[in-house]
Amino acid sequence: MASKTSIQTKTAVSLAALMFLAANLRPALTSVGPLIGHIRLTTGISLAAAGLLTSLPLVAFGALAPLAQFGRRFGMERTLAAALLLLTLGILMRSEGSVAALFAGSLCLAAGIAVGNVLVPSLIKRDFPHRVKGVTTLYAVMLNLVPAISTGVVVPLSDWLPGGWRSALAVWAIPAAAALLLWLPAAMRPPQDSQAPRESGSLPIWRSGLAWQVTAFMGLQSLSFYVTITWVPAILHTHGVTAAEAGLLMSLYQLVALVALPAVPALLRLARDQTVLAAACSLLILLSVCGFLFFPAGAYLWIMTMGVGSGVSLTLALGFISLRAADHHEAAALSIMSQSIGYLLAAAGTFCCGLIHDLSGGWTIPLILWALIAVAQAIVGVGAGRDRTVSLGRFGGGVDAPLDPMGHIE
Repeated sequence: MASKTSIQTKTAVSLAALMFLAANLRPALTSVGPLIGHIRLTTGISLAAAGLLTSLPLVAFGALAPLAQFGRRFGMERTLAAALLLLTLGILMRSEGSVAALFAGSLCLAAGIAVGNVLVPSLIKRDFPHRVKGVTTLYAVMLNLVPAISTGVVVPLSDWLPGGWRSALAVWAIPAAAALLLWLPAAMRPPQDSQAPRESGSLPIWRSGLAWQVTAFMGLQSLSFYVTITWVPAILHTHGVTAAEAGLLMSLYQLVALVALPAVPALLRLARDQTVLAAACSLLILLSVCGFLFFPAGAYLWIMTMGVGSGVSLTLALGFISLRAADHHEAAALSIMSQSIGYLLAAAGTFCCGLIHDLSGGWTIPLILWALIAVAQAIVGVGAGRDRTVSLGRFGGGVDAPLDPMGHIE
């Protein structure tokens, strides 16, 4: 009984630490957008520089994701503690006030977040192997809930706190430092997940077709999310929607995505694999894009269907990393691949959407291309949702063990 209680306590502590980590992976980023006007007024940076400031972390997520490989050498706990330290220092550096510190701090904190993004699915696979879907859903809820809160309170904080926007951004160092303290005891223990290099005959993750399908799904759903956040307000504005109403619609989008998340585990239990759900959420995004294109007057309906599609897509993209890996080491390799390529794809696609608009003089062509992206997401989602795991073994080849309905390897 004592042993069982000890295990339950350890599991609860691990889950709490994981959720506290998740709570810190977005607020430092989402709190910048509402303050861009204040930041430009104080620092004198151009509109282009302000756009770079908001897009730089997304590029860094992709470019710096391979830093998570330190988790194999030094252990995930130590690497995550180092990532939280980078996040805390980056937030404080960014809040110093100078333009150089603004960009250097953003790069520093993005490096910490990139490592956390990659290692969390591997951590879930290792510590919660029998509850991958449920814990991943909780993780996705935290990724949506806390940023929504930070976006709503950051402007009032800049008005209330001395120092204005600098203090409003610096305040997010407090929960980051608290999360670091929570992870320090585990980081002080000898690593339990270090791994020797694989045999020379093993299959590289890059040669697995299933890994590329997971990567493509991650990148395409991220692209849809960031295009929605960045360009849908401008798309709606061309149809007479005011800036205030567009802001309300973006809040509705995030709220619907958040509300949709708890339903995912129940939906997953209804089927042996995730192919139908992956196709369905992708087709909801397609329906929404077509709605913006052909019937923009129904913006509230399209925003809600987009929110459901995006929320489920995010949960599946994160879940695929753990579910399609045979162990947490393979989950880490798949996470690095899918998130590094996926976030770079999202950054490039979001930029190209604006560029195509400028070149074409309207939103019709970008919306058509976005619809094709949603179709592609449905196709790769069917592949990524199959009950298979990526095989990196010597005799692997991507034809892997089937999973039972709860996500366990049979």
